[in-house]
Amino acid sequence: MIIHMKSQHPHHHHDDIARRLKRADGHLRSIIQMIDDGKPCVEIAQQLHAVEKAITQAKRTLIQDHIDHCLEHALEKPSSKKTASSDIEEFKQITKFL
Repeated sequence: MIIHMKSQHPHHHHDDIARRLKRADGHLRSIIQMIDDGKPCVEIAQQLHAVEKAITQAKRTLIQDHIDHCLEHALEKPSSKKTASSDIEEFKQITKFL
């Protein structure tokens, strides 16, 4: 499931996150090659663990960046019940992925 969050402000770490995920993608492809080559399961599991940690860190960075940015933006704009509730709803949606 893909959820598109509307944001009019650039997030500070998106370029870094994209670079991390591209490295993880390359690493994952090398793991697939390890499987095809019949490498030992312990080596494969170790490499999968490394990819998993890289993806988890990228996700945390993305969510933290969004929360920081979203909350900062919410504090800067004038308060209205409609925007406050949509900000709270967006916050609730993204925290489900922590």
